[in-house]
Amino acid sequence: MLIEADKLRLQGRLCARKLDYAAAASIFQKVVELCHDDWEHFLQYLGCLLEDDSILAKVTDPIWPLKYIECKDLKIPEEVFDSRMSDAMNFVKKLMEESQDNSVRYPYLWQLEIERIKFLLRKGDAGKLVEDLMQYFRRCGHLTCFTADVEMFLQVLDNDKKSEFLKNLEKECEASNTSAPTKALGQSLTVFKIQNLIGDVFALPVDDLENLAVRMTEMFCKNLPLSKELDVRESIYGEELLSMACHVLVQLFWRTKDLGYLLESIIILEFGLTARRYATQYKILLVHLYSYWSCLPLAYDRYNSLDVENVFLETVSHHILPQLLSSPLWKQSKNILTECLKFTEHHVHELAGLTCIAYRDGSYSKVIEFVQFKERLQRSSQYVMAKIEEPILRLKKSSNNIDEEENILESLGHGTHILDLSNEIKDKSLIFNEEDLELRPWWTPTFDKNYLLGPFEGVSYCRREDLCNILNLLLLHDQIKHTEAIVLKNIEKRSLLPRMIYLSIKSASVSVKQNIEANGLASDPKISVELKTLLERYTKILEYPFHDAIQRLIGISYGGKCFEAPSLDIIDWMNFAVFLNAWNLNSHEINLSNMDNSGLGTWNFVNLLLKKYVMVTIESAGPILSSPGNNLSILVQMVTEALAWHGLIIQSCVRSVLPSGMKKKKKNKNGGSSEQSKCWFSSEIQNSIQSLCDTIELVAKWLREQIDKPEDEKFDAIYSSVKIEGRNNNGPGKVWKSIESSISTMKNAELGGRIKAWRSVDVAHKIIKGQSNLLSQFLMICESKKKSLQALKERLWW
Repeated sequence: MLIEADKLRLQGRLCARKLDYAAAASIFQKVVELCHDDWEHFLQYLGCLLEDDSILAKVTDPIWPLKYIECKDLKIPEEVFDSRMSDAMNFVKKLMEESQDNSVRYPYLWQLEIERIKFLLRKGDAGKLVEDLMQYFRRCGHLTCFTADVEMFLQVLDNDKKSEFLKNLEKECEASNTSAPTKALGQSLTVFKIQNLIGDVFALPVDDLENLAVRMTEMFCKNLPLSKELDVRESIYGEELLSMACHVLVQLFWRTKDLGYLLESIIILEFGLTARRYATQYKILLVHLYSYWSCLPLAYDRYNSLDVENVFLETVSHHILPQLLSSPLWKQSKNILTECLKFTEHHVHELAGLTCIAYRDGSYSKVIEFVQFKERLQRSSQYVMAKIEEPILRLKKSSNNIDEEENILESLGHGTHILDLSNEIKDKSLIFNEEDLELRPWWTPTFDKNYLLGPFEGVSYCRREDLCNILNLLLLHDQIKHTEAIVLKNIEKRSLLPRMIYLSIKSASVSVKQNIEANGLASDPKISVELKTLLERYTKILEYPFHDAIQRLIGISYGGKCFEAPSLDIIDWMNFAVFLNAWNLNSHEINLSNMDNSGLGTWNFVNLLLKKYVMVTIESAGPILSSPGNNLSILVQMVTEALAWHGLIIQSCVRSVLPSGMKKKKKNKNGGSSEQSKCWFSSEIQNSIQSLCDTIELVAKWLREQIDKPEDEKFDAIYSSVKIEGRNNNGPGKVWKSIESSISTMKNAELGGRIKAWRSVDVAHKIIKGQSNLLSQFLMICESKKKSLQALKERLWW
């Protein structure tokens, strides 16, 4: 039968290409009769009836596959259209009658597609479409796939008809007398999903949303005994209910900024993992929630429990890698980066051998397949970013020791290897292998967007359902292009860092020798010219001309208008300021004498700027426990990047200032004593060291204040947010209370031992511990840097 169907498919396409639509429609009808679940060929059958040649392009289009008929205009006479649609409907009804199996869905979906086409061409009736949707619900409403099946049909209805459909579903569920509890549960789940799909959930009042989350949670607990006999790896009945309740609670937190809703969203997911520890969706949601609440160690643990390996490193690591790279968890960051690189480089090596074998054996289709897969891996956005971020991470870790830093830079061709990689990728399009984007929560649909960081936008925000809707493929395409542009920009920006670090170290060294040695060296034009070129390229990425960028920073440093709010852009600007100072030490092009009486020039300018924005970021961060989504990651990057690179430049100067042996005092080229010059320059560097120590101490003090708070005080602050006593039963806590109540009445025998010792209070303790762990790691980095700088200062007193 399959061979016969394949032959008919080929014949049908050939006829359609010759514009013999009648013959093609007849052939595709036979294909559909042979395969009652062949959606694509039913659409080709309908397309041929409509004489729409656009379907032929969609059949082989890998980007926009054939999902529906566009129905932009009617290309056949109205009476012909009516006759053909009537024939198509009779054909579908005949297939429905022949389908005795209750699991057969597609003939009913085909009926809906015919009604959708008629409605779009003003030949149908919205009421009839709603009626057919209800018929499909009665048959398949309990299936997990129902919502995805009907999504495109709902999109053509106006809001009134959508609401009517939802009310009909609710009435149908209430009136249903099915004896199968699993079917009743499935139908209830579908109603919740449809409500979310049509946008009603985001329009509900807060009280209604709370009650909705409670109903979902109670329904999950009530139906847990249905899964008693299931294997622990099998999905349990109603598993999606907790994910949906989590989404509702996060929306409540977004609306109200009440911490209790965020805590409840985490509690119900952790509770769900005690019922089924393999629930991937629960873990991914927790990765994002813990990351947002500065509990990255817990997020990493949940990510690790997914057992991500091989190709899944490409498709899953985007859930946590960006957060890790802006955190003090260097060991965990290194683990994921190393695994990503190892996977790609191993497979690229293996594919080269497999390609040769396939070519030798004459399997040319395999040769093409292997070459394409190799290119897909090498042009992967994840792989390219890993190749850039892995050496930058090594440079961060070694920034307290300039000798180690130079060894790393030497292994990188002094930064040129990464620059070459960036230049290569600019001429090619990146490939995004994050194929599980639908698993990302609605509040962070892409790595660079998090709605929770901004004000509540209600139903106006761009939800994931909108992006994935098949009627808005162009919007999705634009989103991909936008993301690609951001990634390419970030790749170029990050690829400049190693080379600028190397040139800055050299520039600082040359400038010291130029100032303090007898017959001091002339400035090195090659270093100065190349560093300036890279700085110009860097400011172009920041969308500023080079000299305008300098003036902006100088103005801010000496009392001008600050950046509006701490953001990732500040890291880029602080990095630029640090490298600008290193360049000016050698080039002497920036003169601040009219603004700065200290005589320290750009040293003082950078010191002031770094201290200013560290203070601004700390002030805006707030207590980490009660300020989810705070600016901790920005503070971490300031310390581990901008301040670290500034420290390296200082180390280079100190190394050049220190005597290599006993020498006579000699006159330098300016006529002064080299020892006097050395003393003046040492003082200048000491001031910068002290300023950097003071700036890092500001961060360390803030961290100690967060860490040293008594655990009982922290626990009360977080757990009291879900206590509804004394609040007239208003606000968060209802979902938490419903879980506690359900657990107390559950008998473990009824649940097959799924729910063992579990307490919601343990979740609060875990959050506190995870935050303290993260802060402690950051504090260790700060104290290490401060200790290193103090040692430098002592050496200068020699």
